[in-house]
Order: sequence, then structure tokens, then C-alpha cells
Amino acid sequence: MSQENSVEALLEEARLNAAMPSPAERQRLREAASLSRAQVAAAVGVGRTTVANWETGHSEPTPPGRLPYLKLLKGLAEIYPAPATESAPEPATESAPEPATESAPEPATESAPEPTTDPAPAADPEPAADPEPAPVPPAFTAAPETLRGPDGRAIEGDPGPCIRCGVETAYQSTDGRPLHSGAMCRPAGPQSVPTAPAGRVPAPTAAPAAPVAVSPTPAPMYNRPERRARSAARAQADTTLLISRAVQEEAERAGGDEEAALKALIKRAIPDVMHLFNETRATARYDYTAYPALPDILKKPSKKDPDQIWEARPKFHHPGYSLRAPGEVKVTALDVNAAYLSALKCWLPIGKLEHSTGTDGIAPKRSGVHLITPAEWAHPHLPDPIGDRDEPGALWVTNATLRLLQRLSGPKYALTEAPVIHESWTSGATENFLDALRKLLSAARDEAIENRDTLTLEYVKAMYSKFISTMGESIHNREMVRPDWMHIIHSQAYANLWGKAFKAHQAGLDVIAMMGTDELHVTGDWRQVFSEGRGVSQMKIKHGDTKASGEYTVGTVAR
Repeated sequence: MSQENSVEALLEEARLNAAMPSPAERQRLREAASLSRAQVAAAVGVGRTTVANWETGHSEPTPPGRLPYLKLLKGLAEIYPAPATESAPEPATESAPEPATESAPEPATESAPEPTTDPAPAADPEPAADPEPAPVPPAFTAAPETLRGPDGRAIEGDPGPCIRCGVETAYQSTDGRPLHSGAMCRPAGPQSVPTAPAGRVPAPTAAPAAPVAVSPTPAPMYNRPERRARSAARAQADTTLLISRAVQEEAERAGGDEEAALKALIKRAIPDVMHLFNETRATARYDYTAYPALPDILKKPSKKDPDQIWEARPKFHHPGYSLRAPGEVKVTALDVNAAYLSALKCWLPIGKLEHSTGTDGIAPKRSGVHLITPAEWAHPHLPDPIGDRDEPGALWVTNATLRLLQRLSGPKYALTEAPVIHESWTSGATENFLDALRKLLSAARDEAIENRDTLTLEYVKAMYSKFISTMGESIHNREMVRPDWMHIIHSQAYANLWGKAFKAHQAGLDVIAMMGTDELHVTGDWRQVFSEGRGVSQMKIKHGDTKASGEYTVGTVAR
């Protein structure tokens, strides 16, 4: 290495170790430049939620996004230096008494829905006469308040021309119109008129509008059910457009070559699905830990060694039937549609995993991985819910497997004894963490099937399958490191498949085989048990190159 390169390497390391501005200062600089979190995220190569975590102090910038983020902040600090004195008070029209402080958001372990109605505000005493308001610029006189969340921070929405200055902003007023946060507006000069983005009409600033009456105790708009419903519907519509635009863009770039377009879409599936994930998390009620400190059990000993978590992958064949034995027993190989997509509905730990022994870490709203000794499975005609093991004894399983074993050992099924739990790594959990993403991709999949759009269908499949497979320690996805999530989602897919096998057995069908995440072979009239089709909740006949694909016959084996 040359002397010049050595010096540059040291400088690079110094930049990485340079002190970051405080979270509050990071947000101030971004807002001063009228930048959205999405713009910053795209510039430094991370997700929008990551930028939000950096600004709220929930996490600190780490490579590879740390250095470009630090450069951006330093550049913004030169343009927008911190004020020497406290900022000026809010305009007079915003000086009405603040609404009562909301209670803190529910802890991360809670997944109950928010209340559907707002509590009635307490009656206020007769207000005293307002003092003479301080003179303020006309452009600010009639502006409503900035929409803020329970933590007091401004909430972003769809970009548009600010109702004060006409410059585009992603922040909102309490009545849903674009509005810069605080005093970050750029008032137009006496002869200038703000230029609106293409297709938009700028808000007039030539003459002040009539003052808007502000309620002494305005209800918090961000907590109203109708606003949340509109925001969720609008967010889903916007993110759905991202999928169709990506397909159209690659199809046009490939000049009608569908194979080339599909290769391009699969190549961009990981960054695209992470963008969708971040967008669906933009209105979430709580933050999550994207880079927790991992216990050794979740780390692979080496690249060649297998994971230490047993996912309960099934490989079951009924001992009473065989392809080699002559017979006329008709078997149908069924395929579960989008098994991994359905498995996104599972209990995921959202914080740093904590160690516990015995049953101390076991709770309905906690999830993680557990060291257990399962009971013996005494039903050869049904798949073992723990999967096909080579060795007996204790093993590490995910919360999805443990929940299945606990159900099967309960009074409703009584199929086995409860497993012995030795120790666990768990945190507070929710079953709905990936629900918005799951619903979004499911809707896009259904639409693609209805329109016979193979390109979109394969693109969506690549997104959710790669999202799951790279959320562990993968060089292809550096936005999160959650191998516990990956193992839990895999195990949930296997648990879902076991449930379908049990349903078929209860209906009088024999389960001949159960393999992987989506393959179930049964005898008898399966259409009386499962709905046929390509929908996520449906089953279809499996087609492939193997002997046991589609429909075939087996013979019975003497017992």
C-alpha cells in the first residue's frame, strides 16, 4: 500500500469514528433543508425506517451508511448552522393551549389495536382574554398547527406545496395539508411567487387569508380512526403502484423480451422489497431492532456448517404405503400456494433478545428461540411436528415450533406430552409486524393471477422469498440482521403445513407424504377438505418432473 493510500485509509477510519450530531440535531438539519426521510435514506443507501431510528436515537448509524450520512450532516451543518439562541416562539395563531399530553405508546409487546374512538376532552374553564399577539409575517397568520405524533415530532405524509410558502414539503398540517415543520418555511419575496411542482397549483401568498379559528383544545388528528384509515389506504395504494411501475419499467427497458425483464426484476427484488417493507413501516406504532446483539446460538459456526436452530422441516412418508408395492390406492400430490407469504403472519420478536431459563421467558406475547427436549411422537400415521430428526435429545427450536408443540400437548388435541423448556432467548413480540407487507404482496399476487400477468407474479414471488432468505446474515441485504426472524418464518411455514395435514387426517384422508414447505400427498377426495385454486388460502394439484407429482397410485405395506 502506498503512503498516500495509507494516509487516506487513516482519514477514512477517522471519518467513520467522528462524533455524530445528536439525534435531535440530525432531525433539525434534515428539516432545515426541507428533506424527507425517504430522500435521505435513498442518498445514503438505507431504508426510511433506519433514518427515523437514527433521528429518534433508537439506533446509531453504522457502516456502510454511516460515512455518507455523516458527510450529508456536515454539509447541512455548514448551510444551516445551529442557532445561537433559542428559536422564536410559534406564531400567534398557534399559541392556543396545547392539547393534553397523550399517554405513552403501548409497549412493543402489545399487539392490540388502537382504540377506535377518542376520549372526550375535558371541559375547559372560561378562557381569559387573549393578550395582544406579537406581530408576525402575514404568510404565517392563518396557518394551522403542524401535525405531530405522540412523541411531539412532526409526521410526514404525501409531499406537496406548503400552504405557507409554496415550497414542497412532506410534513402535514393538522387538517391534512402540506406544511413545513415549525419555522422552516422559506417565505417568498415581495415580487416572487413560489413555483409549484408540475401538475400542482401553488398556494396563494399575495394576500393573507382570513384567520382560521383554532379550537382551544384541538383533538389530536393523528389519533382519529378515520384519518388512520385514510392514511393506511393511501399508503397501500402508493406502495402497490411501486410494484406495477417496476414491472412496466423493466418491460420497457427489455424491449418486450419477457425473459430479460424477469431477470432484471429478480435482480432488483431485494432492494425493492426492502423499500416496500420500509414504506409499510412508515406509519407503524412502534420501532424495532434491525441489528440486535445476537446470541451465539443464532450465529453459524462457519459458512460450511448448518444453522444451529432446528426449523422442524418435515420429510414424512406414511409407513403403511409404498410406491414399490403393487396397488390401486390413488394419491394426489397437493401444492400449498405461497406458503412463505402466508408464514409472514407469525409472532416475531421486535427487540433485543434476552436470556432466560426454564419457562421464565415463555409468554403469549414473547417470541424467540428455545432449547427444548420434545416428547416422543407416538402417531406414525401423522407427521412428527418436530420434523424428521437424526438424533434424539435437546435441540434449539423457534417460537413457531414451540407454539405448535404446546397446542398439540394441550387438552384440545392431547396428541403428545408438553416439551421440556431448558432456556430461551426472547423479546416482546407481535403477530402483525409484517402484516401490512404480507397483505400488500398478497393483493399484488392476486391481481397478477387474475390478469394472467406472469411477469408480476414471478417478481412478487422473488420479493417475498428473497426478503425472508436474506433477512439473516446475508451480504445481499444489509438493512437488517434478524436470523431469528428468518428461522421463525421458515418454521411457521412448516407448522402451517402440519395443520393442513392434520385437517386432512381429521376428514378421513390418509396423509401419504408431507415434505418441504408446500407439499402434501393425500388419499381420497381432497376437494371436500380444501378449496381448489391459486389463491393464498387454496390448494392445487402439484405438477413437476418427479414421479410423485400430480396423481399417482401406491400399494399397501404389510404391518
